[in-house]
Parts: sequence; structure tokens; C-alpha cells
Amino acid sequence: MTPIERTVVGVDVGGMKKGFHAVALRDNQIVAKLTRCSTLEVATWCRQQGAAAVGIDAPCQWSLTGRARSCERELAGLGMSVFCTPSQAVGEVHPFYGWMVNGAELFRLLVPDYRLYDGRTAPLDPLCFETFPQAIACSLAGRNLSAKNKRADRRRLLVQAGISSDALPTIDDIDAALCALSAQHVLAGRFKAYGDAAEGFILLPGR
Repeated sequence: MTPIERTVVGVDVGGMKKGFHAVALRDNQIVAKLTRCSTLEVATWCRQQGAAAVGIDAPCQWSLTGRARSCERELAGLGMSVFCTPSQAVGEVHPFYGWMVNGAELFRLLVPDYRLYDGRTAPLDPLCFETFPQAIACSLAGRNLSAKNKRADRRRLLVQAGISSDALPTIDDIDAALCALSAQHVLAGRFKAYGDAAEGFILLPGR
């Protein structure tokens, strides 16, 4: 099957109360959606969808130094605004980083069946990887976009990719669909990796 014919999943990650929003794509159609607070339920759902790739909007590794990871520095150097991931010791106790803790747990649950992208030029599936909706949008648009217009810009980019946004009422749904679209690009080999194996890669669509 071609990459577009395979099922891919995108996951927008929130804190304990907000939880996860996930979208499954196949043939540029939204074939399933999920909103849950349980990390285990989300990981199980990804497997049930038969996803070949799962793009997750959360850090796949904690910072080793407590400062911005190399992937975050690279994107910042391109003019993209990104969250800086703290060390695990800080992230696991500070309430603000609860969504990152949720993301780390999701990666942990997926990794037994989904290889975490490790820097190989040709990713092996099934795989999971870190991505970032604002950076995805900028990559697809070919220019830096303001996050102030994120709902309109991201919805437009999905439609341009042939994906109907009718079933995506919230920005969380839209972001999950963008992460799934990024997974489709990764499977097709049309992507760019930022970062390193030590602190993780962020994968974005290539033009």
C-alpha cells in the first residue's frame, strides 16, 4: 500500500483534565476519532486502528540539561516559537508540565509495538514520533505563521491537503489531524528531522 492508503494517527496531548484528542486518517479520510483522559485507552486505540505511524504533540524525551533540547533550539533558530522541555526531575513535579508527563507516558506505552524514531533516514514502521502542530503548519505553508490565526490557518492547510475539516470542531481535533498528516508525510519519506537521538527528534513534513 502507498503511504496515503495506510492508517496513520495523530495525537494532541493535554493535561490530566483535558486529556488526549486523537484522529486516524486513511486515504485522506478521517476514519476514527477519540477523546480520552486515559493514556492506556489512547495507546490501545492506536493499536486497534492498525496505525502504521503515530505522530504525537508532546516531547518524546526529557531535556538532559534542563535547557532547551537541540530540536527546540533548531526550530527556534528558524523563527518558530516552541515550548522548552525541562529535565524529568522538574517536569514530573511542576503542574504546568502535566501534559508533557502524559505525553511521556503515551510514548512509553506505545514503544513496545511502535519504534520511536531514532534518526534513521528511512523510518521503520510501525513507528511513533514527536511532532508539533504550529511547526507542521509553518512547514506546510512554507513560511512562519502567527499562532494568533492558528485555527483558520491550520484548518485551511488540512483542506489544501485534501482532508475535510467538517468533523474537526475544536483546535485540539485540528491539531490531532495535523499530527496525523505529518505521520503520512513521514511514511512517504517526505519529512525533515530536527534534533538528536539523545534528547529526541521532532519530525515535520517536507515540501
